[in-house]
Formats: sequence, C-alpha cells, structure tokens
Amino acid sequence: MLPSNEGYRQQGIASWYGTKFHQKNTATGEVYDMWAMTAAHKTLPIPSYVRVTNLDNQHSVIVRVNDRGPFHAHRIIDLSFAAAARLGLVKAGTGFVDVVAIQPLKIMET
Repeated sequence: MLPSNEGYRQQGIASWYGTKFHQKNTATGEVYDMWAMTAAHKTLPIPSYVRVTNLDNQHSVIVRVNDRGPFHAHRIIDLSFAAAARLGLVKAGTGFVDVVAIQPLKIMET
C-alpha cells in the first residue's frame, strides 16, 4: 500500500460495481452503498479522495476510496454505480479514465 496519496496520478481502465456488492462490507468495514460516491483501489490509502475523469467525455467526479480492488487485470479503479453513472460508464461497463489524488484540506485552503 502507498503511504500517502499525495502526488498520485494514473490513467487506465475503470470499472464499476453495483447490486452484487450493495450492502456488503467494504475493506473499511463500512457498508457499500452503490448510490454513494465511492471507489475501490488496490494501493491508495483508505480513505483517500480522488478526482476521476472519463477521458472520452471529460466528465469528472470526486470519490472517496473506501475499499480494495479492482480484482480484474488491467483495471486501476472500481467505481460505485453512482460514480460510474455520472461519468457515463454504466452501459459500457468500463472506460478509460484519469485518476488524480486530491487533498481535501488543500481544497479548503484555496
């Protein structure tokens, strides 16, 4: 696991998870809510916040990383259904995204 999310940026394939995992525990122990703006990542600290941008349509969301995954090769992040819907990824199931770590306190200071 990464010691910090500061400076993290990666482009790659995002996927989403929905009803199969809805109301099941995440890696943090909280219950997964497919309607919340959350995500799963393999190495970012939990919790972390990232801005995810769909590179096909430039739609962006900010999500809180509260779970581990994705567990499929070549995918860099799993988004909640709500986040995937806002990015326009639900129908295709996956999409090419840019993931950039953000620091909530630094946003508030600006």
